[in-house]
Amino acid sequence: MVRSLWSAATGMNAQQTNVDTIANNLANVNTVGYKSQVAQFKSLLYQTLQTATTTANGDPKPTTSQVGLGVRNSSINSIFTQGSLLASNSNTSFAIEGEGYFAVRGADGNTYYTRNGDFTWATNGTRGLILTNQDGLPVLSSRGRTITLGREYIANRVTISEDGTVCYPDGNNNPQPLDDMVIGMYQFNNPGGLVRQGDTMWAVSGASGPALNEETNEDVVKSKIIQGYLEGSNVQVADEMVNLIIAQRAYEMNSKAITTSDEMLQTANNLKR
Repeated sequence: MVRSLWSAATGMNAQQTNVDTIANNLANVNTVGYKSQVAQFKSLLYQTLQTATTTANGDPKPTTSQVGLGVRNSSINSIFTQGSLLASNSNTSFAIEGEGYFAVRGADGNTYYTRNGDFTWATNGTRGLILTNQDGLPVLSSRGRTITLGREYIANRVTISEDGTVCYPDGNNNPQPLDDMVIGMYQFNNPGGLVRQGDTMWAVSGASGPALNEETNEDVVKSKIIQGYLEGSNVQVADEMVNLIIAQRAYEMNSKAITTSDEMLQTANNLKR
């Protein structure tokens, strides 16, 4: 009976984590570049009550008798499907069409990757402008450098081509590429191995493999940068609501199992009266 109490309790704990994950997805439904998560479950060890043997009459009994000891969360996986493209009035809004990621330099000096292309031009002291994300972290070029413009450039006249080249109009108002000014795009052999840093930032791990520079790697399909758009989250609200109902029902069933086990224990205790 104690086994049933413990098994049902592990189910309640696992479903609570599942509900937390779904709630986080719903909370980030409007977060640019957010990738939804899904909780995965794993059965705990099984206890063998009877091994494969023979019955009292000597008849063969080839199957064992095992009972499970509950469940636990094995992992919380991220879903890296493409989010919908949302139009933006900012000329520093960029959406990615493809498998690529932008690279930014964190406050700790390490490089992180994101699908959130909500950037802005920030002043870089007296030296001009620098392309950053909304947290002020500099966006990196395909050569791993910050994208910096001189003081003579006007931010709202800068355009970005589909391959990430930074362009500025000449005297005839024709966009001209600037030297060594290409927004870096990177891919990974296993995006599922990336380590989440906040909601839209990712760090490289041994499971993800190193970042593959699209400019120098010919084995990857090049991504496109779309100026004037942002990639919305890939959260499907209807699916998340269905998953939430399923998790709630599973939580209730585990709670009912605990109540039933408690009532059976009370009945057993009352037998001596």
